Amino acid sequence: MQPGYPSHPPQEINNNMTMSIVAIFLFWPLAIPAIMNASKVNPLLQQGNYQAAQAAAAESRKWSKLALIIGICLWAVSLICCVISFIISANSASSI
Repeated sequence: MQPGYPSHPPQEINNNMTMSIVAIFLFWPLAIPAIMNASKVNPLLQQGNYQAAQAAAAESRKWSKLALIIGICLWAVSLICCVISFIISANSASSI
């Protein structure tokens, strides 16, 4: 083994960039920190700082999941409100 080279190949860590980008369309306020943390993972891996890369990936995953959950809930509530509004307006129009 040559000095200065790791004994094992660097491990792959999922940076969750795809999930972060999808989350920006659903709830952007929480997707921004997710994207910022996801963009830190690969440079940290290249520096050999695996622990910090795993922490950044975990933070990215946390913010992405929160953004996805909140975004999907908000979309569902707005869809339900639109359907209820349509039903109410259809009933009031038919009673005239």
